[in-house]
Parts: sequence; C-alpha cells; structure tokens
Amino acid sequence: MKTNILFVINPISGGKAKLRIPALIDKYLDKEKFNANFLLTEYAGHATEIVEEAIAKDFDIIVAAGGDGTINEVASKVLEHRKILGILPLGSGNGLARFLNIPQNLKAAILLINQLKTEKIDSATFNNKCFFNLAGMGFDAHLSSAFSKDKKRGLAGYIKLSLKEVFSYKDEVYSINIDGVNYKRKAFAVTIANSSQYGNDVYIAPDASVKDGLLDVCIIKPFSILKLPVLSYVLLKGTAETSGMIEIIKGKNIKISRLKDGPVHVDGEPLKMGKEIQVTVNPLSLEVIVP
Repeated sequence: MKTNILFVINPISGGKAKLRIPALIDKYLDKEKFNANFLLTEYAGHATEIVEEAIAKDFDIIVAAGGDGTINEVASKVLEHRKILGILPLGSGNGLARFLNIPQNLKAAILLINQLKTEKIDSATFNNKCFFNLAGMGFDAHLSSAFSKDKKRGLAGYIKLSLKEVFSYKDEVYSINIDGVNYKRKAFAVTIANSSQYGNDVYIAPDASVKDGLLDVCIIKPFSILKLPVLSYVLLKGTAETSGMIEIIKGKNIKISRLKDGPVHVDGEPLKMGKEIQVTVNPLSLEVIVP
C-alpha cells in the first residue's frame, strides 16, 4: 500500500528558481513507497488552501518545499489535521530545517523522506497564529516588514537592508509576563524562540529545544551602534546565553504588552498586531520527518 505524499513548492522562496525540483523528486523519491504529487504556490496564503484540499483527498504526508514562511503555512494545517510534515529547505535562512538537521542539499533531503523516520516537536501560538521556529517584535519584525517590500530576496539583500535600517530604528518598552512573573524591559527586539536560530546559523537562543515544552523569550537590550559588530559576533558564535547584550528567560505562557500596535513577525513573515500579544506553547504537537 503506497502512501500519498504531496510536495507544496514555493517557486520564489530564497530567491532561487524551483523548476527543477519536481524532476529531482521524481528521480530520488522511492516510488515503491509513495504516490507523489506536486503543486506550486502562486500567492501568499496559497499553501494553506492547497493543504486543506490535499487533506480532504487523503494525503497523509505534506512536504513544504520552501523557506520558514512556506513551512509555517503548510505546518499550521498539518498540525490542525494531525498529518505528517516533510521539509525540503529552499529558503534564504531555513532556521527550523537547520535546527532539525534536515540536509540543505536537495537530493539528501529527498532521500531522507524515503526513510520516513518521524518525531514530534513543539509548536506555539502568537495571538492564535501558529509558529514553529521564531516569532517576535521590535527590530526583526520591522526588518521583516521592510524586507517583504524589497524586490531583492536572499541573504545579501537582507544584510544590506539590515545595515540601512538599524541606524534609524528606535528601541521600544515592553511589559512581559512569563508564567506569572512580570518584567518591564526597554528592548531593541523581543524574540520568542521555539528553536535556536533565525537561519543561516545565526543563533538567538542557543539552548532552545523544540522538544522541551518551553519557549525562550530573548530580549536584545538597547545598545550603541558601535556595539553592532559585537552583537553580530554573539549571534554567529551562538553565545547569546552568556552575552550581556541578550537576556533569555524560558517559559510556557507569555504575555507581552507594548505602547502601540505595530509589526510582528511569525516565522519570518511580517504581520501587524495590536498592543497585547499572547504566546503559548503546544508540547510535542507536530509530527515531522527527521534524520
């Protein structure tokens, strides 16, 4: 009995054309095990619609072929219907895929799906919007919003834009309640981490785990622009836990209040939300194909 598997391919994630992917899947996927179908997304939110239809047609495994945003759309529906998620990492950062040790090489990632080894990981909600890697507010949310309007995708464009925006960005004040304990912080950014990194091996929460039932609240403290190279070094070296520039507090139920509505990001995708943000973790709720 073969398993029905659907590949949801984002043709523009990571700024790379994806037309050869169906041919690669056709070449390396085990046809004894799987009946494979492919669909390309055409607009934001399309992956969600595709997955809804696929689940109604009896697909048990849905593979997100894209970046963290595509994974978010697909995984949110896979979670809701208790199916299995596969990942082909095609984004510019691939934060969750890197954390799960899913190969960045496409052939190796397809061969991994053939083994069909799965485990359950935590998911979380950010004002009822699911996330699986990171969500947050402050500078990274501001940057996600600016980056989504930029025509140049990919890492180089992201770095260029970051350097441009960081000089004019103003820190904000946040009231944060973590499992009943109140904190008031002025911050450059507040990131809620389920896994350890933004992507490209840039670590905001080096000790975070997708299997511990906890989220890491990472508060990047205000800093002088001269310290920007130090912050970059801390994130690349994975020393945020011991750095004086970042405070990390673990918890399950998190409430964040800020002075006004504004941008947030959920798995890198920019959204606007109100002054109050409620964050909760759902332990071991998503089944994923892993090495």
